[in-house]
Amino acid sequence: MTTQIMDELRQRLQQALARGAYNQNTIDAQTAAFWEHFGPDVLRSVDGEVLLRLLHGRRDDEPRCMAYWLEFKSDEEFSCKLYGGVGGGSALKFGLYEKQPAGVWVTGSPQSQRNLDLQDAISFARKQRDELVAGSEVLTNFEPSHASDDACATLDAAMRQAAPNLAAAGWAHKYWFLVHPDRLDTFHSPQWQRFHLMKLLQTPPDGAGVLDGQASRFVCTGRFLTLARELGTSMTILGKLLGEQHPHHRYWRLGTTSGSTGESQWPVMRDQGLVSIGWTQFLSDLSGELKEAELKQRIAARLLPDYEDRKTATRKAGEIVNFLREMEENDVVVACEGATVRGIGRVVGPYEYRADLAFPHVRRVQWLSLEEWKLDPLEGPRTTVYPFGRHPVNVLGVESRLAGAAPVAVSAAPVSMPALPALDPWSARVEAALRRKGQVILYGPPGTGKTWRALALAKDLAARHAFRKSAGQLDAQDTAALTGQGGLVRVCTFHPNWGYEDFLEGIRPQATGGVITFLERDGIFKTLCVDAAAAPDKNFYLVIDEINRGDLPRIFGELMTVMELDKRDQSITLPVSAKPFRIPRNVFVVGTMNTADRSISLLDAAVRRRFAFIELMPDTGCLDGRQVRSLPLGPWLSALNARVRKHLKRDARNLQVGHAYLMPAAGINSFAGFARILRDEIVPLLEEYCYDDFHTLQQILGKDLVDAEAGRIVEELFLPEREDDLLQAVRYEEVEKIALTEGTPLAEDDTDLNDDEGSAEANDAR
Repeated sequence: MTTQIMDELRQRLQQALARGAYNQNTIDAQTAAFWEHFGPDVLRSVDGEVLLRLLHGRRDDEPRCMAYWLEFKSDEEFSCKLYGGVGGGSALKFGLYEKQPAGVWVTGSPQSQRNLDLQDAISFARKQRDELVAGSEVLTNFEPSHASDDACATLDAAMRQAAPNLAAAGWAHKYWFLVHPDRLDTFHSPQWQRFHLMKLLQTPPDGAGVLDGQASRFVCTGRFLTLARELGTSMTILGKLLGEQHPHHRYWRLGTTSGSTGESQWPVMRDQGLVSIGWTQFLSDLSGELKEAELKQRIAARLLPDYEDRKTATRKAGEIVNFLREMEENDVVVACEGATVRGIGRVVGPYEYRADLAFPHVRRVQWLSLEEWKLDPLEGPRTTVYPFGRHPVNVLGVESRLAGAAPVAVSAAPVSMPALPALDPWSARVEAALRRKGQVILYGPPGTGKTWRALALAKDLAARHAFRKSAGQLDAQDTAALTGQGGLVRVCTFHPNWGYEDFLEGIRPQATGGVITFLERDGIFKTLCVDAAAAPDKNFYLVIDEINRGDLPRIFGELMTVMELDKRDQSITLPVSAKPFRIPRNVFVVGTMNTADRSISLLDAAVRRRFAFIELMPDTGCLDGRQVRSLPLGPWLSALNARVRKHLKRDARNLQVGHAYLMPAAGINSFAGFARILRDEIVPLLEEYCYDDFHTLQQILGKDLVDAEAGRIVEELFLPEREDDLLQAVRYEEVEKIALTEGTPLAEDDTDLNDDEGSAEANDAR
């Protein structure tokens, strides 16, 4: 371990202690509470069904059992997460659990469970009790101040002998830690222990890697005891410190050459900041299939023609699923050509499909090292995507090059298509929701830009996928393909008269030669789905404005069954045409919803389950630097909305005024322009919210602008010659405070610059 690493740990520890993040008194009190409930002396003192229920009982009418404390308990008495996690998997990891409400005791594995009668369950609990107590006695005789690697190897052997069934159990390791918190670490899995040691540039004592789940849980203890002693802290705090210093991630080896041609794709990966895989002949865009439960089997079936047997196709499908789904952001990727490492990067984005690349299945990465070196031994030599880390020497080779590494600036060498800039965080969030659900609703108060943002995002996502350009970079021809007749992005607006026949299909009358006939006609969504099915390499978007104004169960009909992405391959029979129909995976729906009209809680429950919901609230940041005379528009809107929230109270959050009111297409170039928007748009909106309660309206808009006793707006303030009076009426005290808090400079109260519009009005009035 380097001096730099120790210095970083000391600095992080001091900062955490300074802000009160770790409290040793709390830790001591909680571990004492655990000892009081479940310490070795307590376990020795009970037997029979009392012992069984103390360890594993799950009835609601009894105190929480030890298994619950270890995995779930989180309150002032005891916070299990503070001492390392043992979550995940089934309750059978504890060897025994009580199935409720029947009260049946079950043991075995998730795949092979068997029931025990009460006496057999008690016998099982006795064996566990005896091993827990025996392991505790071994630890009592272990001297933590002399915990060399050899001493810990001896400890490991003694623990295995004392507790042959529990020495390899993570929950038992946590139990022993809690009754001996000065002798063990809080990493209850071998992978976690070795992960942190290698992040500290230490080779694990037994040479096991981060993929070896069978490695011992006790041989690494001395390394952590030594580190805690050098830092002057407890093992609990050390565990939290290392967890924050080293967010968990996996390591992946990824091949950069084509298996069929041997051509290297490394220059493209390096220069565009990505890693990618091929299989172009059999696999197109897989974005819509990521959540499929049987994705591996589906991909294997498509690969089968290219491989000799199903076993090989299934193994390759597993590599692809690893790339699509198992690889996560923050994971480390080692790009290799054979045994030669070309680069080390950190994954920074979800799966994407790039039709312009030879390897079109893409994950974006941030390159941290472009130093070339050799893996020895080579891991995963015949695989494209391989979970890496079985050999510590290779992981240490990676970590030694990442220690203190900054992102690498790479030269933009010519490639087939330029890399698109990353989406902004909000757009990336909506895109992720669409990939996850297939449809999303943007909701919020009026004037928050829902429709504008929905259209802009749909255009941009469709353009990026189809043309590898943002929507603003498209020429006239591509723009027509994007938004023209039959384009990738289509728009409709729901209203009370909209029905199933408008959206999916229906029968419409048509007069021909004086004779009325009835013809089947496809609705907007069915037409889009037919076009999308014919162009699976492109993504199609339907933007539904005011989606909550329609009768959604009636409009969607049986589509409710197949809207979810994991059901998109299911076909339904339409009742009008009696033809099969399915929603292609490359169809996405973006709806907008005004919550001033209707809360999302009032939507049909089946509809809510099928949509992701993303809220858009007033964003005064959009108004930064915008000012009319001495009135800063951002702070003014913040002050107005604060009054709305204070005085309307019920559902007031959804009744705020959006920033878009102050961002008209022509802009606001004068106070007169602001006054017109206030008079004609904002005041009527607030009048509607107040339901003719002019006293509340006065509290929001001010006593100079609202005459509560007369029940009217003081309209004469909007006359051109009363501009100074109107400015004074709307320049609320809160505006000054908010402007100062936000650091908004307040201009002198003077007439507008370039106030052509305002001057013309004044001249007309004169």
